[in-house]
Amino acid sequence: MSFNGFQEEDFNVFQTDGLEQRMEQIINHIRPKLETLGKKYADELTVLTGEEMYFHVAKHARRTVNPPKDTWVAFAPNKRGYKMLPHFQIGLFGTHVFVWFALIYEAPIKDTYGKVLKKNLKKIKTKIPDSFVWSDDHTKPESFKHRDVKKKKLEEMALRLSTVKKAELLCGIHIPKDEAVKMSAHDWYDRLDETFKTLMPLYALKKEL
Repeated sequence: MSFNGFQEEDFNVFQTDGLEQRMEQIINHIRPKLETLGKKYADELTVLTGEEMYFHVAKHARRTVNPPKDTWVAFAPNKRGYKMLPHFQIGLFGTHVFVWFALIYEAPIKDTYGKVLKKNLKKIKTKIPDSFVWSDDHTKPESFKHRDVKKKKLEEMALRLSTVKKAELLCGIHIPKDEAVKMSAHDWYDRLDETFKTLMPLYALKKEL
């Protein structure tokens, strides 16, 4: 399947009631697009990171009752999984598309990564654009603008990553639904290319662990 952007119907999937019904909509409407993006950006990220990157489309296999509020494709240098590693994501909630560098609670290196991040905060603050956003919970659609967190909160987030078991750190962009549905495939590729290149300093910190 060729990727032609995200349409209104993709976002409307998250209004479908029932686990089985919503999963059917995700599989039919969204998953083929994520597979296409996965194949393209596994190659692109391999070049950017210098590591063999693999893509993993969310299966939501553990769910038994609650339908997923979002879905995504993740990229990491491991064929078997991504949650234990610093990784990248492209995905969507019903309100927006997200593109992340992510370190989530399953990652065993969170403690040391948080310390390295704190050491490099000055550099990271200048490398990340003000329009980018941060999150401390990948399950929630809310985020914090870089311009608002770069003074004090970013330090707190780095410290929390090192000291709180369930702490997470995500950085990237949110594209609201109204903007996303107007973007062509070419627009998407430009934005994704730019975003992943901008996020590379965060991924590169793992070399200092």
